[in-house]
Amino acid sequence: MSDAVLIGLGSMIGAGIFAALAPAARAAGSGLLLGLALAAVVAYCNATSSAQLAARYPASGGTYVYGRERLGDVWGYLAGWAFVVGKTASCAAMALTVGTYAWPGQAHAVAVAAVVALTALNYTGVRKSARLTRVIVAIVLAVLAAVVTACLTGGTTEAARLAIGADATARGVLQAAGLLFFAFAGYARIATLGEEVRDPARAIPVALAITLVVYASVAVAVLSVLGPDRLAHSTEPLTDAVRAADVPALAPVVRVGATVAALGSLLALILGVSRTTLAMARDHHLPHSLAAVHPRFGVPHRAELAVGAVVAIAAATADLRGAIGFSSFGVLAYYAVANAAALTLTPAEGRPPRAVPVLGLAGCALLALALPLASVLSGAAVLTAGAAVFGVRKVRGHG
Repeated sequence: MSDAVLIGLGSMIGAGIFAALAPAARAAGSGLLLGLALAAVVAYCNATSSAQLAARYPASGGTYVYGRERLGDVWGYLAGWAFVVGKTASCAAMALTVGTYAWPGQAHAVAVAAVVALTALNYTGVRKSARLTRVIVAIVLAVLAAVVTACLTGGTTEAARLAIGADATARGVLQAAGLLFFAFAGYARIATLGEEVRDPARAIPVALAITLVVYASVAVAVLSVLGPDRLAHSTEPLTDAVRAADVPALAPVVRVGATVAALGSLLALILGVSRTTLAMARDHHLPHSLAAVHPRFGVPHRAELAVGAVVAIAAATADLRGAIGFSSFGVLAYYAVANAAALTLTPAEGRPPRAVPVLGLAGCALLALALPLASVLSGAAVLTAGAAVFGVRKVRGHG
C-alpha cells in the first residue's frame, strides 16, 4: 500500500497549492479552509468510484471507457471530451503558474515558452520518470514546510485572529471548493492502480488525508500572515506570505519550488492529454489524423503538437483564475460521469457503498455550478459543442 500512497501523493501534491489559494480566498475569504475540506470529500468519492471501475475495466482510457461501457457511447464520449478540454485548461494554468512565479512581469511569455519546450521534449519521447516524480515531491514538500514554519514562527498579524469561515457565504465556500478541487487533480492516478496494488481502497483515503493535512497547514499559515483580503489579491501568495512573515530570503526558494512543481505537472499533463486525444482519435471521436504515431519516437506526435498549440494559445490569452475555473468545470463533469457509472455496478462487480457515488455525483454537480459564472458558461458551451459534434457524427454513421 505504501507504494500506492506515494504515487497518490506524487500525483496530487504539486503546483496546484501554489496557484489555487488566491482565487479560493477571493471567493470565500477565510472560508477557503471549509472549501478545502469539501473539495477533499468530493475528491475521495470520485477516487473511490474510479478505483472500483478501474478494477472492473483495467483498459486505459479511464472514465472514457467506464462511461461507454456502463452508460452508453455518448456518456463515454462526453467524459473523454470533458477530460481533454478540462486538462488542457489545467495545462494552461500550470504554464501560467510557471510564468507567475518564475518571472511575474512576463508571466504569459514564460508560460508559452514553457509549453513549447515541454511539447518538444514530449515529441522526442521524454517521459516523466518515477524518480523525477519523487524528486519533485520532495522539493515541493520541503518548500511548503519552509513556508508553514516561516509563517507560523515569524510573527502573526491581525489576520491570524480572524475566525475561520466567519466572513464566508455558502456560495463562496462552494465556489472555493470548486476552485480548490484543482489542487487535488491527479488523485485518479491511484484509482487506476486497482489491479496493480494490494489494497487501493485503503491507499486512497490515506493519500488524500495526507494531502489535505499538507494543504490545510499551508492555507492556515498563509492566512495567518496575509489575511483573506491580501491573499485574495495576491498573484504569488506563498512568496508574499514569507515576505509578510519577515523572511524575505525564502522568497526565491518559494519561486524555484513553485516553478519546479508547475513544470513537473505541466509535463505530465501534456503527456496525459495527448494520450487521451490519441485514444479518442482512434475511435473517430476526434479527427482521425491525430491518431498517427511517430515512426521513430513512438509518440502520438500530431496529438502532442495539437495539444501543445491549443495550450500555448490559452496560456498566452487566459488569466490564471479563469484557467483554473474552466479546468475544474471540465474535470468535475468527467468525474460526474464516473460516479454515475459506478452507481450501475452490482455488489458482485465491486460496487462501492451507494452513498459514495451518490455523494460524488451530487458534489461534482454542485461544485461545478458554483464556479465563477464565466467558467460555468464557457464550460457548458464547450460540452454542448462536443455533444453536438457527437450527434452529427452519429447521424452520419461515424459514431
